[in-house]
Amino acid sequence: MTTYNIEMVDGVMLVGFADPAQNDQIVRDAVSRLEEMSKTKELVGGELLRINGPCSMPVAFVLAHKVSHLFGAVGVFDPKMGKYVICITHNPNYKLGDCVD
Repeated sequence: MTTYNIEMVDGVMLVGFADPAQNDQIVRDAVSRLEEMSKTKELVGGELLRINGPCSMPVAFVLAHKVSHLFGAVGVFDPKMGKYVICITHNPNYKLGDCVD
């Protein structure tokens, strides 16, 4: 059983809920999947990571913590804007609040 799905598709991290569960289990499953992705080289890091899909606040913090060490900048999709909003950056090419496709 998995409670949270994470996969990389064309450079975008697609995330979403799976089997119903409480946040404690969802967080553990998200961490487990991220570790698996690192081991299999699905998640290797780079200049920019785009994240798209639903998550709870605890899962959002887990994702942010894990990927912020691997990527120069992280953008999260805002469906109202149809863009990714930069919410983490260590890269001078991206500023917090920038919107990217």
